[in-house]
Amino acid sequence: MRSHYCGEINASHLDETVELCGWVNRRRDHGGVIFIDLRDRTSLVQVVYDPDLPEVFASAEQVRNEFVLRIKGRVRRRPEGTENPDLASGEIEILGKELEILNRADTPPFQLDEDDINEELRLRHRYIDLRRPLMQQRILLRAQVTRLLRRFLDDNGFLDIETPMLTRATPEGARDYLVPSRTHAGKFFALPQSPQLFKQLLMMSGMDRYYQITRCFRDEDLRADRQPEFTQLDIETSFMDEQQITELMERMIRGLFKEVLAIDLPDPFPRMTYHDAMHRYGSDRPDLRTDLELVDVGDLLAGVEFKVFSGPANDPHGRVAALRLPKGGELSRKEIDDYTKFVGIYGAKGLAYIKVNDLSRGVEGLQSPILKFIPDEVVQAIMARTAAADGDLVFFGADKAHIVNESLGALRVKLAEERGLMHKPWAPLWVVDFPMFEWDEKDQWYALHHPFTAPKEEDLPRLESDPGSVLSRAYDMVINGSEVGGGSIRIHRQEIQHKVFGLLGIGDEEAQDKFGFLLNALKYGCPPHGGLAFGLDRLIMLMSGASSIRDVMAFPKTQTASCPLTSAPSEVSAAQLKELNIRIKLPQREQPPEEG
Repeated sequence: MRSHYCGEINASHLDETVELCGWVNRRRDHGGVIFIDLRDRTSLVQVVYDPDLPEVFASAEQVRNEFVLRIKGRVRRRPEGTENPDLASGEIEILGKELEILNRADTPPFQLDEDDINEELRLRHRYIDLRRPLMQQRILLRAQVTRLLRRFLDDNGFLDIETPMLTRATPEGARDYLVPSRTHAGKFFALPQSPQLFKQLLMMSGMDRYYQITRCFRDEDLRADRQPEFTQLDIETSFMDEQQITELMERMIRGLFKEVLAIDLPDPFPRMTYHDAMHRYGSDRPDLRTDLELVDVGDLLAGVEFKVFSGPANDPHGRVAALRLPKGGELSRKEIDDYTKFVGIYGAKGLAYIKVNDLSRGVEGLQSPILKFIPDEVVQAIMARTAAADGDLVFFGADKAHIVNESLGALRVKLAEERGLMHKPWAPLWVVDFPMFEWDEKDQWYALHHPFTAPKEEDLPRLESDPGSVLSRAYDMVINGSEVGGGSIRIHRQEIQHKVFGLLGIGDEEAQDKFGFLLNALKYGCPPHGGLAFGLDRLIMLMSGASSIRDVMAFPKTQTASCPLTSAPSEVSAAQLKELNIRIKLPQREQPPEEG
């Protein structure tokens, strides 16, 4: 039906007759001459109809936005002064000779060139939203990225192998999506949170190098970079250590950014330990585009009478940290109050601060409600440790360590974004040397990554005697404060896997019930192996400049895990439920108390 795409037509096609298909982006009637901007996924081209062909012109008069057309015409130069340098076809236009209306269209629920469109409306009419050039660019970028990733992995000997979508529930940190079985009454499949166990089994099967672009499912609370179903680039390889794996994956990502965005990422990526990341940035996925850092001051404040500071400073699970904001003395009281509300989102009870007006005057040159509670020599020591200068402002966080880390870590990024302190466009790094275990509020150990992550060989003697000191062989790739990929060397010896399960409170019976197939496979010659999984949606979100992964997925869910387009999830018929031996019992609504 067509000879070219709209975006392919340029000055090299002058005087050629072309046939195009697409949607009407805009129609303009200029006193007897009709201009139609025809759009397809590649771009726009301008088509001109004049009254010399009455029947064709009459059809052009009927055309409205979003009509679907097939046109035929001759390529000619635009009149001088009417060129559009923003379009690939901007030097030319097409003199229309034929026009066929393939389909008419009602007025769309929103204009495709609008910037601020309600997201619920966009998702309800996603097929129209996806026609917008911005959305088409993102989906085309996604296709390009996946194509290049596949090419790299294919060229490096990886095999594309599919793993099951219907599997069994295993504890991986989030709730499973369950699928009832009709043929096994009362039993359920689970949709995979990841192919973790299957890709390990593939290594035990001798597949050596595996990859898969796969869907994963997690029933968890959502946010901008989370969806109930998402796409992972899953990778696993045998007989490679963490250094070899990370170097290969880094080479893949550097090549991707170079080819798609013409960006040279650093070679090699910086490496940072988990301890340093949390200590300096309050996050295990630090955004290194800004130089702002957290500074511990708990030792300086442990002896003060001000309990707001001394309490956390003397608590083994507490932290007191400072964050210096260059030129932050310009902040108004309202701005400081707004930042105080912001850290409250992360559980912080307040946000103390000191404004540095004139350091040469000592404490007299400082401004803060907390100065009267802290000895002068301690204040001066804090100013020296934070390298504060005139005009700066120093924020303080004092609470449980995780609250201080989360609140000040988020604040440093927010301040950098709002105060123009993001000094680099791209800042990738590897975070390594994660703790193997952490102690949770239920008074038990849990795996910081997952229970199949291998501990460092040198830490194995302390695995049972001092689990908190054991480091794992895990590694995360972070770009601009987002974890785009995470992986580890896996446990390949059965006795170590049993010990790790025991530390996590998974007894032999439960381990055999939930992971018996893996434990059995470990007995039959399991090779050393490891891998990494990239969050493909998150990676493409960063590369495209989108603010949410929903904007790089063709048909995403809302933040309440629903689909306005298809009205999913929905009720099902009684007959379907009966086949599955399921009866729905909805929670009873609370009844209002009786009066009297």
